Amino acid sequence: MYLTQTLMKKDLSRRKFISQSLKGLVTTSAVLGFPTIVPSSVFGKNAPSNRINIGAIGTGRISRGHDMPGVWKYDEAKIIGVCDVDSKRANEAKILVNEYYSTKTGKPYDGVTVYTDYKELLQNKDIDAVLVSTPDHWHARIAIDAVKAKKDVYLQKPASLTIEEGRALTNAVKKSKRILQIGSQQRSSPQFRYAAELVRNGRIGDLKTVYVGLPGDPAGEEEPEMPVPPNLNYDMWLGSTPEVYYTEKRVHPQLDYGRPGWLRCEQFGAGMITGWGSHHIDSAHWAMNTELTGPVEVSGWAEFPQSGLWDVHGRFQTEALYANGVKMIVSNDLPNGIKFEGTNGWIFVTRGNYTATASDPVAPGQVKPLDASDPKILTSVIEPNEVHLYESTDHHGNWLSSIKSRKDPISPIEIGHRSCSACLIHHIAMKLKRKVYWDPDKEKFNNDDEANKMLSRPQRSPYKI
Repeated sequence: MYLTQTLMKKDLSRRKFISQSLKGLVTTSAVLGFPTIVPSSVFGKNAPSNRINIGAIGTGRISRGHDMPGVWKYDEAKIIGVCDVDSKRANEAKILVNEYYSTKTGKPYDGVTVYTDYKELLQNKDIDAVLVSTPDHWHARIAIDAVKAKKDVYLQKPASLTIEEGRALTNAVKKSKRILQIGSQQRSSPQFRYAAELVRNGRIGDLKTVYVGLPGDPAGEEEPEMPVPPNLNYDMWLGSTPEVYYTEKRVHPQLDYGRPGWLRCEQFGAGMITGWGSHHIDSAHWAMNTELTGPVEVSGWAEFPQSGLWDVHGRFQTEALYANGVKMIVSNDLPNGIKFEGTNGWIFVTRGNYTATASDPVAPGQVKPLDASDPKILTSVIEPNEVHLYESTDHHGNWLSSIKSRKDPISPIEIGHRSCSACLIHHIAMKLKRKVYWDPDKEKFNNDDEANKMLSRPQRSPYKI
């Protein structure tokens, strides 16, 4: 490492050398915005006292392509356990991780334990933290159990299946004092932070309207009942949701790691309004300075399939009003990204060519990550006395840094819960086909028993929270 080479002097004792190296690394990381994770080589290779041992719960598409690679690249972390209710996937994850470490070290490696029940993984006292990369309906329950077991958590978004689940999770995390990072990795993309800073600092005047464009989901055909594969604990996979017959397109592919069918079933999630809405609405809240609250009114419409296995919303448009007077319009007919419109211009921000996994939807030709009504807006310098937002250049690295420092990550649970809640309020308005009035402080709808019943769902034993 260039910093340690620079600091190394013959007259320094080994202890003084390590001390100065660490100080320089932390300072430089803070200035440049890099995660303040110190490579294990500074302490001695793979020093157990310094390493964060990680268990991966859910080892499908997003775990293999995004979450496990996001942490195994850091010398400070080591994946020592993998868990999936599909034993085939769990065993393939073990092979994947072992092969990575074998290639990295140039030596044979077999240090990964396989689990098919996440509760057994959580009982392993050698595991410090967990990646939760399961379907949405399992997010809150596993994360609650993890923080109770004194594990830090990286939780794929959305935070929960329902608003009441999300509040239960948030309370559990705060009580446990564990570190939980929501996988809203757009917060660690520089264009989203810069766009939010430009809006917060008035570069487009007073913010009036935010336009959020999301991808869409197709409808599907009816699918026949199939025998449950012997490698899949289907009852546990269903978790707290109702018993329904097994068919492969309801769950995940058995022969590859393509986009799973559960993403398009309302039993397990709400569709793109939470799938990508948790990203874009979270980024919008960042710029709007509404991260710890939510809309006060939401209305809209959506097209839902009348038949077939896949039943999440198709085309839709919803409109929300916030207490500060800002209006948010969300639709899959808008370009995929976020447009902030103010009294003096507009800013549009999107992912560009970035994808978390190979199967993520990307609009053809949509590659410009940041645009504005006036190019001068995008060259504006945020002055020292202006609003500067939390800076992270790597989402998983930021989580590991927070585990070390015990300071909040860039996507802590309360913010993630509020983003997820806003998405779910939009979904409730779609289902009810009318305006709903939300109280962000009480987390209830005003004088609306029908809407308030949709804050939770019945849960099946023994998987209920």
